[in-house]
Amino acid sequence: MPVYSMTGYASAQKGTGAAASSADSVSPATVRLGLEIRSVNSRFLDLAFRLPDELRQHEPALRELLTQRLKRGKVEMRVAIESSSASSVTEPSPRLLQRLNAVQDTVRAWLPQATPLSVGEIIRLGSQEGPTGHDWSEDLPALAEEAVTALLAAREREGSRLAEMLKDRIAQLRALAQQAGPLVPQLVEQQRQRFLERWKEAMALTEGATLPEAAQDRALSEATAFAIRIDVAEELTRLSSHLDEIGRLVTKGGEIGKRLDFLIQELHREANTLGSKSAVLEMTRISVDMKVLIEQMREQVQNIE
Repeated sequence: MPVYSMTGYASAQKGTGAAASSADSVSPATVRLGLEIRSVNSRFLDLAFRLPDELRQHEPALRELLTQRLKRGKVEMRVAIESSSASSVTEPSPRLLQRLNAVQDTVRAWLPQATPLSVGEIIRLGSQEGPTGHDWSEDLPALAEEAVTALLAAREREGSRLAEMLKDRIAQLRALAQQAGPLVPQLVEQQRQRFLERWKEAMALTEGATLPEAAQDRALSEATAFAIRIDVAEELTRLSSHLDEIGRLVTKGGEIGKRLDFLIQELHREANTLGSKSAVLEMTRISVDMKVLIEQMREQVQNIE
């Protein structure tokens, strides 16, 4: 199953030819139904619709379609009906002119001082006569299905890119963990030698008042306590386990965004612990590099469904 991003865009259009409002009209008009869908990341599925009044009754069906096909994301669907004609100015139909004239006469009968309609106002009212009365009840569901399918394809392409990025960051984190692993034994050995040298110096100052065996045992005890304090084997093991699980989820695909978000938090916790146990600059650098990579993963995981 592919990995889906919550970010995507798709649009679909359908046009129909129709006569303008009357046989006396100069130019035929083409009515176009346009639909576009935008989606961005969100914790849940958040749907918003922008529909013209004549298509408002189709919102429940559109909502059901999106709910069936999408699981997470803030999704906005816009639908518009546009009418265009061959000429730049739409000529009002004779029927509309008759209605406007009758209404104007009625208004002026009651309000003699009312200003007559201008040519521009009449043309504007003529352009608002409405679409063509075309029934979109069959076209709209098919158009919505087409747009949702295109949106899913776009989200899948983006999800594939995010999956590749995550796999790359996983490989880099594994490489850093391999660098960190050998550092601890080396540090413990260095510290043990340092303790032994200090105890030898102390014994020389006391002219042998302390037994060599006791001094060596004390040095070994101090080295052991130091090893326990800086040991990061558990952190590296858990980090490797989290990376394995992230890799498995990315390969599996599907609805993995929330699980990935939790695992990223766990990775960040282990990287912080590595930094807090750091006894050398190299371990600190590894911890910082890990946190940079994990933060990059966190930003992208927010977009995965």
